[in-house]
Amino acid sequence: MSLLKSVDTNPAFPPRASKALPERLIAGEPAFKTWAQDAAKGDLVHTGVWEATPGETRSIKGDTFEFCHILSGVIEITPDAGETVTYRAGDSFVMKPGFTGVWKTIETVRKIYVTVG
Repeated sequence: MSLLKSVDTNPAFPPRASKALPERLIAGEPAFKTWAQDAAKGDLVHTGVWEATPGETRSIKGDTFEFCHILSGVIEITPDAGETVTYRAGDSFVMKPGFTGVWKTIETVRKIYVTVG
């Protein structure tokens, strides 16, 4: 097993499709695709590509740390009791454990993610 892993930003294999949990859906009918590409450290670290169509959901990280790099699209993230931040292609950010807020996909977004937790 190699200790170097490339992330394929346009995977040829089919994604896992999902929808927003009803209790987290705020607006629209966002659809999600996940191309999981790696798991490590006893399944605590996950890496892959994720895509979402426009809509608005509650984001709740719990004990999870997540790094995101936006490949395409536009989103707005509004932390609870915080100001809205817009991210687009080329931007990167981290949502730390305990983060809660609103994730609004303006234009279909595709991102590389690394989660720990």
